[in-house]
Amino acid sequence: MQRFLFVVVPILSAVLTGCQQKEKEPPLRIDAAGSHVSKKEAAVVVPDSVKKRWKSVRIAVMDKTNIKETIYTIPVGSSVSLPESSLNIEVEAFLPAFIVEGSVMTTSSNELKNPGAKVKITSKGNIIFKGWLFARYPTNTFIHPNYGFTLVDAIPAK
Repeated sequence: MQRFLFVVVPILSAVLTGCQQKEKEPPLRIDAAGSHVSKKEAAVVVPDSVKKRWKSVRIAVMDKTNIKETIYTIPVGSSVSLPESSLNIEVEAFLPAFIVEGSVMTTSSNELKNPGAKVKITSKGNIIFKGWLFARYPTNTFIHPNYGFTLVDAIPAK
């Protein structure tokens, strides 16, 4: 019996000490502000021929509350404020045949093969979406509780 206690007591002591040490460790703290790694934004290259040919885009805004769609014509490089809301849509770039080549977003031609508009949507001055809207793939990753946004088409320069 002494031999049994001689073996069991050190084992129990080690187990209990190990459990106590784990309890003394501080809980894992996560820094929410620094936990997301921000990627370097890909370069957008708009050829001069595209800048000369396309002057504006038309974006449909669906007011989900009132079930009303309004189409806004927004010149590339300009913005429009939505009436009766705090939202502003800025069109930063337009690519008629959007492609990605390595880390560069550009266009493969001047034809409307895969039209994409890079937009920035703000609410009360805060950016709530910065990304691309596509005419051929209207479902986008930005979901707003009261509004939906879709690229309708582009308007050529005269």
